Amino acid sequence: MEIFREVEAIKNSFPYACVTIGNFDGVHLGHQMLFAEVVQKAYRHHGTSVAVTFDPHPLQVLRPEGIKLISNCAQKIELIGHAGIDVLVIVPFTLQFAATPAVHFVDEILKKRIKVQELVVGYDYAFGKGRAGDINFLQKQGQEKGFAVTVVEAHYENEMLVSSTKVREMIVAGRMEEAKKLLGRFYQIRGEVQIGKQRGSKEIGFPTANLHLEPEDLIPRIGVYVSQVICDGKCYGGVLNIGYNPTFGEEKLVAETHIFDFNQDIYGKPIKVNLLQFLRGEQKFSGVQELAAQIGRDVVQAKQVLAAQQNELALSCEEKFNS
Repeated sequence: MEIFREVEAIKNSFPYACVTIGNFDGVHLGHQMLFAEVVQKAYRHHGTSVAVTFDPHPLQVLRPEGIKLISNCAQKIELIGHAGIDVLVIVPFTLQFAATPAVHFVDEILKKRIKVQELVVGYDYAFGKGRAGDINFLQKQGQEKGFAVTVVEAHYENEMLVSSTKVREMIVAGRMEEAKKLLGRFYQIRGEVQIGKQRGSKEIGFPTANLHLEPEDLIPRIGVYVSQVICDGKCYGGVLNIGYNPTFGEEKLVAETHIFDFNQDIYGKPIKVNLLQFLRGEQKFSGVQELAAQIGRDVVQAKQVLAAQQNELALSCEEKFNS
């Protein structure tokens, strides 16, 4: 996939450009339907499938409180690439850009730079100043300026609307199985392993890989999860604790994963952690011994869950978005 991180970097037109536009946070099943439609249309015309997105997420700029992201920009790029898109255009989003009239976006970006032939958008998409660039606007622009507009209707899974908002709700509630149904994959956190307090190995008997959580990251429900850890192209079972270590009187939010059957030094290495199932909320224990006993029970329960999902997890580990 060819990536342009600013519109001005596009110097040549794309053969029969089939385009979709969106924030695509999470790249959930609804987004994947848009990409599939664009890829199919481009294939029919021996053309180019193009996705246009924004970084940072517009609500991070427009809302004082920002927005918690299901997937950061790097993960979004990876997932869009896996969807088969030929070209990704990442438009830098600023307050100045937010004031851009919708017709200017169509004329200067879609027509002049990308030379759109067909446009595919979701049923509720709108952009531009005052969100004036809605479906009706785009359809009229297409008629006037010579490009077809296809609207992809809402997608439901088990009568539940697939949307980034709904995915966030599921994750914040710790409902990972339901989030997976909307995402089409496990919810995943990722990052480089940090050096922590090292209590896991020295005091508790369960060494952990610690991940730093960014302020914009979507934090799942505080507690313990069954996890699948991807490190150096291999997959391992584990238990993940997201919380504040109340037993030790700490206040900093941490994500600590105990990886089963693993004893490598991975400080500074990137890992990916899929969250499979919420086990329990975070608790304050009387001391290290009581905490260690509970972690032992968590491990037993997690291994039972992993064993029950063995075939699916093996497939998940082989899938390209875990590479």
